[in-house]
Amino acid sequence: MPKAYELIADELRRSIREGERAPGDRLPSEADLAKRYRHSVPTVQNALRLLSEEGLIDKRHGLGNYVRRPRTPTVRDNRRHQWEKDRARRSRATRAGTGATEHDTGLVLDDLVFHAKYREIEASGELAATFGVPEGTPLVERNYRTRYSAETAPFQLVTSYLVRETVMANPDLLDESSEPWPGGTQNQLHTVGIEVDRIEERLTARPPTPEEARELELPPGTSVILLRKISYDIDDRVVDVSDVTLAGDRAELVFSTHLERW
Repeated sequence: MPKAYELIADELRRSIREGERAPGDRLPSEADLAKRYRHSVPTVQNALRLLSEEGLIDKRHGLGNYVRRPRTPTVRDNRRHQWEKDRARRSRATRAGTGATEHDTGLVLDDLVFHAKYREIEASGELAATFGVPEGTPLVERNYRTRYSAETAPFQLVTSYLVRETVMANPDLLDESSEPWPGGTQNQLHTVGIEVDRIEERLTARPPTPEEARELELPPGTSVILLRKISYDIDDRVVDVSDVTLAGDRAELVFSTHLERW
């Protein structure tokens, strides 16, 4: 038999899903809800905790509980990599017209707020093994955050690594002020004569760290999807390693596999 707080949560959940309470609406106070449902404030608090864990409401300290505004969804299809490669050799004007985030979200360039930060680091043992270089080899670490201008959280957390010696022929590839780069990483690599041949993606999932939960503004109980993307050139050399942290409440991964005809 359902408990009292579960029945209260069911009623509030229904009112949200059926549009009686719109995104951004403030729920009645806990005391008012307790009077309405004829139960104690702690019982109401348990009901609200359930809705918060489901990502339906946000609790704003000192202000109350509000119907959560759904985040803009992203759909990441593995066919995007060929789409990016097809654009890598096109004119700057064509490349500047749209990018991977627009491709994944359906938004346009003017909708987005972009931030990039570069620094030089030494390859850890794990990254050195992935790139096939000695430990301590200089790498360019690039951190990217892109968000919808109407929201405060980025779509995902991205950290990309390049071997400095591989790309130093083009000084712009060492300079964060060159971002956002029309055509993305595949075009950047193309400027130093590198053609990407294949991309390997590995996926895992786990609870977020406190820092990830805060930056992505995740509802309680929401997992993150970890994607490691490794790009190989036509000589089977690793030329880019990217770690992407995707929010489990707004990211969908779609894999399309074309099979050879008999």
